[in-house]
Amino acid sequence: LMASGYKAFLSLRDQGVIKGFGAGINDWRHAQWLLEHGDFDIFLLAGRYTLLEQEALSTFLPLCTQRGAGIVIGGPYNSGILATGPRPGAFYNYDPAPQAILDRVARIEAVCRAHNTRLVDAAFQFPLRHPAVVSVVPGGQSVAEVHGNLAAARATIPPALWADLK
Repeated sequence: LMASGYKAFLSLRDQGVIKGFGAGINDWRHAQWLLEHGDFDIFLLAGRYTLLEQEALSTFLPLCTQRGAGIVIGGPYNSGILATGPRPGAFYNYDPAPQAILDRVARIEAVCRAHNTRLVDAAFQFPLRHPAVVSVVPGGQSVAEVHGNLAAARATIPPALWADLK
């Protein structure tokens, strides 16, 4: 990639043919490697900066901020569990959620409930709180889910919720 496609995209951007380019990746460590070795404008990072997964905060997100690279977060619900809550049959990373994840989500949901906030609303808005995140792609399999995503985007979340989740 870095010896061929990357150089072609870099040339197109330098010529003004395109305004920017990036990569869609499921692992923030691979995206970080690309950014450390190239000049990318944006990354689509699927399911790796969510209420459940915040390891990217250690090095990748600060590097994006420093380098001016934007991040689009795909899958802010971690395959559904942050939308449905820790119910039986909930999915995490496209598989049935293990008990440890169900337990973590139950704790997160309890904090949300204490602030009269739906878990799905907090899950949608959480990634957007980081300055490198430019958008969230939550997905939706029905009109009802699209409307639910819009409601989550528009929900008012008390600042104290974020403090308590930390």
